[in-house]
Amino acid sequence: MSEFTVGESGFLLDGRPVRLLAGALHYFRVHEGHWRHRLAMLRAMGLNCVETYVPWNLHQPRPGGGYRDVQALGRFLDAVREAGLWAIVRPGPYICAEWENGGLPPWVTGEPGTRVRTRDERYLSHVERWFHHLMHEIAPRQIDRRGPVILVQVENEYGSYGSDTGYLEHLAGLLRAKGVTVPLCTSDGPEDHMLTGGSLPGVLATVNFGSHARVAFETLRRHRREGPLMCMEFWCGWFDHWAGEHVVRDAEEAAGALREILECGASVNLYMAHGGTSFGGWAGANRGGGALHEGPLEPDVTSYDYDAPVDEYGRPTRKFWRFREVLTAYHGEPLPELPSPPAALGRPAAVTLDSWAPMGDVLDALGGEERVAPLPLAFEELHVTRGLVRYTADVPGPRQPYPLTLRGLRDLAVVYVDGERAGVLTEEEPRLKEPVAGPARVEVWVESLGRVNYGPRFGEAKGITGGILHERQYLHGVRARGLDLGAFDDGVAAVPFGALPTEGARGLYRGTAEVGGAGDARLELPGWTRGFVWINGFNLGRYWSVGPQRSLYVPGPVLREGGNEVWVLELDEAGADRCAPRLLPV
Repeated sequence: MSEFTVGESGFLLDGRPVRLLAGALHYFRVHEGHWRHRLAMLRAMGLNCVETYVPWNLHQPRPGGGYRDVQALGRFLDAVREAGLWAIVRPGPYICAEWENGGLPPWVTGEPGTRVRTRDERYLSHVERWFHHLMHEIAPRQIDRRGPVILVQVENEYGSYGSDTGYLEHLAGLLRAKGVTVPLCTSDGPEDHMLTGGSLPGVLATVNFGSHARVAFETLRRHRREGPLMCMEFWCGWFDHWAGEHVVRDAEEAAGALREILECGASVNLYMAHGGTSFGGWAGANRGGGALHEGPLEPDVTSYDYDAPVDEYGRPTRKFWRFREVLTAYHGEPLPELPSPPAALGRPAAVTLDSWAPMGDVLDALGGEERVAPLPLAFEELHVTRGLVRYTADVPGPRQPYPLTLRGLRDLAVVYVDGERAGVLTEEEPRLKEPVAGPARVEVWVESLGRVNYGPRFGEAKGITGGILHERQYLHGVRARGLDLGAFDDGVAAVPFGALPTEGARGLYRGTAEVGGAGDARLELPGWTRGFVWINGFNLGRYWSVGPQRSLYVPGPVLREGGNEVWVLELDEAGADRCAPRLLPV
């Protein structure tokens, strides 16, 4: 057993000074079959530690128990130990991470009267039950019990959100009560108000930034005269939004910023060392609009490549080699060689689509119960975490044509009037271009593009949150039925598939891909608009023709030799020029 402690000027391992050279790698964004390879890549870059968040909503999508594979964290930490690395665990409960709802389950943030990220008793009771299960994976794997865990973080960047230090004190006490014995830490931006609101006396404070290390650490020293200096998130890249530009940070400039951190005598955590992929539709969203983040929704792409030194496919980039050069100076012996790369797909493989089911039939087979309410029910009320909701309302008549508006729409809606497609609406454009006469049947399919993961509008509801208005008049008796992506986990055997449509209709397509030489691949969908893809039941995530992401990563362990079942859920309308999806080697 070893002891990891926080000294007056640095970290100590069994009384000897040690510097943490860490890298972020989220176990939930990397296929388990690739964990060991990615960890070996981090070691080869010159790191001695790995950091991971823990997404509560992934492991408890429904209230009242129903925990799903919390043991994955334990298996990952075991792999970390076997790789010869230490581990920093950031269990939240809020994690941001460009992850759906910042990691909190929508049944918590959507519970009426519950005030998340505060000392609200109902919220804390949910957190306590979650931590009770989660700490069974963390506590036995701490360094003083021969495990890899050396630091556990309290909440996450709380100073960017609130100032209730009593809430942080409660969480710290809860972690201790559940068996955490290693040092605790907080992490915040290097701003006075963030450090004041987000740090705790007696708990290590760290800062997050992408450049100007000396200035950031000077700010930290105004708040903490003693203790180790650490950048918990050195933003060496950045994430992408749908319909935006792919973000790239120059490798030389990033290496210079890393060198400055280390020259300050500080420890560092590269965020991200390897970003991975937000499989399963778990990518979050941000809001523009400056510091208050009240602007338009900016959904995150499926790829979490982050322009990291180890790219989404697990390959070293130029940034990897530049960082390795910088980190070599802080090791007393040569760094290990790179591990052998995972197998790649042997040859391209086209997906042969052979059957199709319209959206209404998919909803009937896999959707939840239809409910009727005076005004539209939110996703949270329908227990839809990721997916879509069909709202149906009747316009009385006879009446002349009037504008039809979706008040409080989030995020994107495809509208049909009397069975004919009438338009696609968004928050910024919530009114149909053509007025609607009565009587008429209005059908609105609202798709969640990802819940906000950061800022004051974190935790906001999804769906039509105001009402369906004809002119200024509310339409009542709105019927709503949800289709959660989790419903596909048990397969699509209940879906009544038929012949392929003559045009690119929305719905669920089914087919197969014959693979020779299974291995890592990417899936391209030329001519398709927006939706999700499953291969052998594994949800690769969202595709969207607006870019900048043009293909989906397919981990090799998902594929098998011979036939592979493929489902494509097209939520808009595939173009007339659509081609069969195809698998290509990475």
